[in-house]
Amino acid sequence: MTLVHRQLWTTGVSPFVSLAFLRPNAGNGFEDISKLTERKDAHEGEKEKAGVCGQKETDGGELAAVSETVQVHRGLQSDDSSTRCSPSSPEGVLKMSLSNVSAEDHGRPRVLVETASLSEEEWLAYRRKGIGGSDVAALLGISPWRTARDLYFDKLNIVAVENNEDNWVALEMGHLLEPLVAKIFQHRTGYEVYQVKKMFQHPQYPWMLADVDYFVKLPDGSTAILEIKTTNYNAKDNWWLDGEETVPVYYESQGRHYMAVMDVDRCFFCCLYGNNEDETIIREIRRDAAYEDEMIFLEQNFWENHVLTRTPPPYTEDGDLVIESVRRHTGPADRDAPTVTFDLSLTAKLMRYLQLQELKKCAEADRKEIEEDMKRLKAALVANMGKSCMAVCQQDGVNYIVTYNPVKTPGIDKNNLQRLKRDHPDIYEQYVTVSEFRRFNVKIDTKSA
Repeated sequence: MTLVHRQLWTTGVSPFVSLAFLRPNAGNGFEDISKLTERKDAHEGEKEKAGVCGQKETDGGELAAVSETVQVHRGLQSDDSSTRCSPSSPEGVLKMSLSNVSAEDHGRPRVLVETASLSEEEWLAYRRKGIGGSDVAALLGISPWRTARDLYFDKLNIVAVENNEDNWVALEMGHLLEPLVAKIFQHRTGYEVYQVKKMFQHPQYPWMLADVDYFVKLPDGSTAILEIKTTNYNAKDNWWLDGEETVPVYYESQGRHYMAVMDVDRCFFCCLYGNNEDETIIREIRRDAAYEDEMIFLEQNFWENHVLTRTPPPYTEDGDLVIESVRRHTGPADRDAPTVTFDLSLTAKLMRYLQLQELKKCAEADRKEIEEDMKRLKAALVANMGKSCMAVCQQDGVNYIVTYNPVKTPGIDKNNLQRLKRDHPDIYEQYVTVSEFRRFNVKIDTKSA
């Protein structure tokens, strides 16, 4: 069992919601394991055909791809026009044939685009041409912030998750503090750090992209990756596991993706959680071939069988994350939307939900685990309902009605509250805003029984 399996277990993330080969079959609402196994066999055959046997080709032990020399820059540039297409191109790098990659370039990343002069809109367009390091956790189902379906919609430019996040201040702070944290890492380790403002592309898998924070020049002349992170004091404990130093799994997957694309063996993380040099955490991970191979397979499955075919991936994440994702993509409830009829798979989930509901009433020790299972089942039902407020099904001659009705409460947001105090302290109604949440309920339809 590889490191990724161990960490997924010990961090409390259910294995079946992340790694493909630990997922249940399609009867439980997730991808069929037999199909995934067939895809992995095809993936292995494709690697052999392309001449990749898991061995890295290096150039004197140094990473030529990120060295700031004229020779290296020339070596990184490709004559293949598909690697320099417009970010708005519908095809471009997405379907580049493996035959375009020469044997000597298997271990050398390509440059997709120079990023120094790109606008944010242009940078995002290029980023949607493949899978970046920060995308991998969502794809694996281990992201605390977004689902694989959120990532899918983002890649198709349907809904950008970043535009809906409420923690924009924390994100902006992290971006502004990057140079400072890099300087702290350099001061603490004595290693030279530098940036290469390019978006890189894996030579064999062109949908694997890397826009690395910093690179590190090590004393032996080799190159490593440096990823900069910021967090708050309370969240610093995520960098320890059972008393041992670790890297959170959602950041580890990012680092391992970058190592695969850049063909380097070491990745450092430097995380600032306070306001002085001593309040930083430095971690290092080494390249893991088994993890990398499985990760690439899962990325390829996501890209080729979901993004390129425009087939939304199934929801497999924790219930709260799925429900928030559904709300973001379907919008407010619609009382006029047609009633949904659950199929056999969803009816089975509903029956299990009701069983757990009864079990929860008398449970004590496992109450929290039961609640989490109920949330996952509820999320699967809610995802199928979408905007609809009602669903029906039948089991053993009993008709069930599921309602998911909007509950609107009057309120006033912060901006309007400030305006109210400033302009009309005696008037409330004209500044009232309405917030909405939805109440989930299941009952037996006695009229139809």
